Amino acid sequence: MLRIQTGKKPEKDRKVSFYAKEVTRCPVCDASFRREELFSGRVSADEMTDELHRTYKPMHAFGEVYPLVYEIEVCPSCFYAAFRQDFLPAGTKYTNELNARIDTRIKEVQKIFSPLDFQEPRELLEGAASYYLALMSYELFSKEFAPTIKSALASVRAAWLCHDLHAKAPNENWDYVAGLFYRKARFFYRLALENELTGAEPYSTQRNLGPDTDKNYGHEGVLYMSAILELKYGPSDDPDIRMERMKTAKTSVARMFGFGKKNKSKPGPLLEKSRELYDKIKAEIKDGDDEDE
Repeated sequence: MLRIQTGKKPEKDRKVSFYAKEVTRCPVCDASFRREELFSGRVSADEMTDELHRTYKPMHAFGEVYPLVYEIEVCPSCFYAAFRQDFLPAGTKYTNELNARIDTRIKEVQKIFSPLDFQEPRELLEGAASYYLALMSYELFSKEFAPTIKSALASVRAAWLCHDLHAKAPNENWDYVAGLFYRKARFFYRLALENELTGAEPYSTQRNLGPDTDKNYGHEGVLYMSAILELKYGPSDDPDIRMERMKTAKTSVARMFGFGKKNKSKPGPLLEKSRELYDKIKAEIKDGDDEDE
């Protein structure tokens, strides 16, 4: 699979990222590295998609920049990966388990994303791969690290970055890979809501539920994402099950904007997107009912 180049290497004063002065020591393999971070002022916000994904306009000085690429901490030696706040504590708690899977981790990620180099400035390929690596880590973690909702976030962000890869290399099947991650995201969002409801794995204590990096849409954002992923990527082979899930999604979305006022948990953009989603789900339900008549 070909490596995706996002452009020529930037001149020194046009770099989009930098390396932290503080050295990070991997809790799994003990390798030392410096975290790569995005400089401020390198992006220009554009539209937000129906999946609450913020897009960005290319800037003349910096070209195309993808903030999501820098969100996951990755050890360039053993490929252990996690969201920044979990990298050290989770890696320390699960050192043995993560260490035992080093070879598997590297082999599995390189089946899809290759060649990878996390010692050089990240590109789209490393960004997408970082979320897949994080998924392999969070399947080991206990509920204190909210692995289900973070797996949902990792999956949908991987899908977004694979979509960007597809735009640059339409013959490399990145659209197919994006579809796989979207279906993973749908599964994890549904499971996260179930776990929140039962108390098996609450995510309400998490600082940021995304789904993107520009805003935290909280619990309502999780409800919205579960509904839209069900609409767009949920199975449709069984019409009865499909209709049941669409009606559940419709009820869930209706409750979100039924209060009619903006507040911190339901900001204006989310209300607008929710109304649009509600209409789409309602239309599908109506079409299904018409076919049954």
